[in-house]
Formats: sequence, C-alpha cells, structure tokens
Amino acid sequence: MTVLRGHGSAEATAAGESNVAGGQARSKWRLLASLAYPVVILCAWRWDSPRFVGLLLLTLLWMQRVAGKGALAATLRKLTPVDWAVAVMLNVASVAIVLTNSERLMRLYPSLVNLGLLFAFGATLMKGPSMVEKFARLTYADPPAHIVRYTRRVTELWCGFFAVNGAFSVWTALCWTPGAWSLYNGAIAYGIIGVLLASEFAWRKWIMLPRAARGEAA
Repeated sequence: MTVLRGHGSAEATAAGESNVAGGQARSKWRLLASLAYPVVILCAWRWDSPRFVGLLLLTLLWMQRVAGKGALAATLRKLTPVDWAVAVMLNVASVAIVLTNSERLMRLYPSLVNLGLLFAFGATLMKGPSMVEKFARLTYADPPAHIVRYTRRVTELWCGFFAVNGAFSVWTALCWTPGAWSLYNGAIAYGIIGVLLASEFAWRKWIMLPRAARGEAA
C-alpha cells in the first residue's frame, strides 16, 4: 500500500508539474502575441495588403484568448459582458478588414483597441475593484484603504490616457501618412505607455508608499 500511495503521489506531482509547465508555456504565447501587436501595426504600412494585416490581427486576438488560459470553452465561460463586447468589437473589426481589404479600417483599428481598453478599465470603476486594484491584489491579498484609493486614481489615469490616445489615434488614421500613422500607433504610443508605467512606479515607490508609512506611524 505504501508503494501504491508513493506511486500515486509521484503521478500527482508529475501531473502538477506538467500543468505548471503548460501554464507557463501558454503565458509565454500570450506575451508573445501581445508584443507582436505593435510590431504588426509598425510594419503595416510596408505591406500592400490590409487584408493580410487584418488576418494577422485576428490571429493575435485568438492567440491571446486561447493560449492565455487554456481550453477555448473554459476561456469563453470566463468572459464578462464587457470582455464579450470588447472581444466581439475587435474580432468584427479584424474580419471586416480581411473581407473588405480596407486601409481606412485597418488604420482605425488602434483606436478601437484604445476604446476597448477604456471600456475594460472604466467598467471596473463602476463596479469595483478597479483594474489596477486587481493587479495590486496579486501582492496585497487584502489591500489597505490607501492602496484601494490609490489604485482607483491610477485606473482613472489610464482611462484618461486611453480616451485621449484613442481620439489622437483616430486623427492619425484620417490625416497622417501611412508611415507616420504606423510609427505613432506601433511605437510612439507604446513609448508613452512605458513612460507612464515608469512614472507611476517611481511615484508609488518613492512618494506614495513612504508617505502612507509615515501617516501610519504617526
């Protein structure tokens, strides 16, 4: 019996390690799909076929969805109504680009991505917890009140960015040259995101958290 229990334990351990490895592999695929999106937009003006770009965008959408969490059926069951609305919008836009081969639709796609992110982040401000608070809960299982307030403000900041960037993206799609449009939406916009992330990290680490610690000590 001891041998059998040991054998069963070994099988369970092996299965657990396999699940972890599978989860890590899916996470890598999802990260790859996320990183590939700006590259596709940056290179889009060099390709003569918007239909090809639309097909790539559609492929990346499904890579993120399926590879990110496993089986398709299980993934779809986890979608919230807002997730559904954003997923349908982006999939319809990608299919429309493929079917129409429209450069105008292709150039408007980044603004739809910003609109989807605005919906996703904004919806969490209405129902809570805020989107950034969800990330914070990976570190703080039960975040204190000042963390909750701070993460809500940061979520509001990102909503403002997505609104402004989405509107500016529409202008680049309608008025800028294809090369300038690709450069902004595939590189410059992500540089701005990087600056915002770094600035928020610095503010949180060197100003917000020390200030909160001093307040608690007093």
